[in-house]
Amino acid sequence: MLDYLPDQFTAVVTGAGGGIGQAMVNRLLESERPGRVIAVSRRDPEHEDSRVENLKVDVTTEQGRRLLGDRVNGDPIHLLFNAIGLLHDERRAISPEKRLEDLDAETLSTLFHVNAITPVLLIQTLVNSLKGRHPAIIASLSARVGSIGDNELGGWYGYRASKAAHNMFLRTAVVELARYNRQAIVLSLHPGTTDTGLSQPFQSRVPEGKLFTPDFVAERLLAVMEDRRPDESGSFWDWAGKPIPF
Repeated sequence: MLDYLPDQFTAVVTGAGGGIGQAMVNRLLESERPGRVIAVSRRDPEHEDSRVENLKVDVTTEQGRRLLGDRVNGDPIHLLFNAIGLLHDERRAISPEKRLEDLDAETLSTLFHVNAITPVLLIQTLVNSLKGRHPAIIASLSARVGSIGDNELGGWYGYRASKAAHNMFLRTAVVELARYNRQAIVLSLHPGTTDTGLSQPFQSRVPEGKLFTPDFVAERLLAVMEDRRPDESGSFWDWAGKPIPF
């Protein structure tokens, strides 16, 4: 697993209380290679493995990111996996827009904050732990609908645009991080349609065989990360290991 990283590597997983984030933590713990796994979530998941450190914070807030930085305390990070994302929220009346008339400034701001701004601020928070000469993988969940070159259907304005911004933030960070750590690999990853709360309202439209379990997705994304090298930093991949146009 992730042979690019050293034995006893340190991993940080944000969104560890969600479907894909929790599955990623579980997958990591199946191997003896990780030495420390910091599972970051607004909930308090239970893990019996002594390598896990549960951190109950909301990293979409400045205070939550500061507490994460305090927990890491400048120690080297070898894997940063971000599984945070927002598509709909009944409480805040957020749902994918079908028409221009559906656009709402507050909703767009919330989507950009969660899907684009938070991931790059996580990198900012942990940048001192990513600097150095150690191998590091920074992977963050994006979405195929965030591909400008692949947008043939329209709709879903806020989610599409915020994921496109997510990809640009990460691609831009690559240029700077390459000066700090030549062994760092930054990736945007599309997990496919996964059986989680994020996709639940839209699962009836998913073709047979294309709704994946979180465990399958975690396995596939680990395989995609396994195959990447520093000269591919800043690229965008799907769960099957195929590149996606920006």
